[in-house]
Amino acid sequence: MIETRRPPTPSPAERARTIAIRNCPATLVPTGSGERVAPRLHHVHSSGSVSVLLPESHPLAGREDTPVMLELTDPAPVELRETVRGLLWITGWLRPLNDIAARARALSIAETRPDPRLLDVGHGTRLLRLTPASMVLADADGTHSLRPHMVSAATPDPFHAYETEWLRHLETAHPDVMAQLARHVPEELRDGRIRPLGLDRFGLRLRVENPEGDHDVRLAFSRPVACPAELAGELRRLLGCPFLAGLR
Repeated sequence: MIETRRPPTPSPAERARTIAIRNCPATLVPTGSGERVAPRLHHVHSSGSVSVLLPESHPLAGREDTPVMLELTDPAPVELRETVRGLLWITGWLRPLNDIAARARALSIAETRPDPRLLDVGHGTRLLRLTPASMVLADADGTHSLRPHMVSAATPDPFHAYETEWLRHLETAHPDVMAQLARHVPEELRDGRIRPLGLDRFGLRLRVENPEGDHDVRLAFSRPVACPAELAGELRRLLGCPFLAGLR
């Protein structure tokens, strides 16, 4: 029996941490309610707790210890038929912060993520703290139940900050590079439309769209990479050529 070896991927906790640190679309769902609330701002702290900004007039802004779920959606970097790459659900208890705690927390967020909406805290909006009890990640590699401390201890992918911009640039400005990468797609899928789907320290992911459905293909690097220079070297290896001077 021949065993098929799967290419290495980031751990579920690393993938969840990467989604959490991105500015992904978020939806707040009170437990037992069909209501879906779009926060004016959300921020997942390194501790795993989440800050949520809501209008002061919203009913949740005045409730203590409300059981809720926060859904974070990880969108594809380019327009695909299936636009969602992954979902992270954070379940826990939502509690409004008093004025002093809210100002301190807003300042803490602004140190790493300046946002003018933080200036509205206490002036028409209220900051709340979501204390997580559990997390669930769902993506192409399956569904994983995670403890909050596992996610907070994980390291986000080194390319999370510019993955989307880079992959969009790859598709729009370098069709020649995409054509070269397509050689690594299984032959039976090469008639489909091949698109960039994801980038992480272990490899590059492509989405193949054809009439029969969508297929994801991972192009593994020879070793994990941690910086643009190492990434460029691995891309040269995949392309089988010594140039990438124009691909930044």
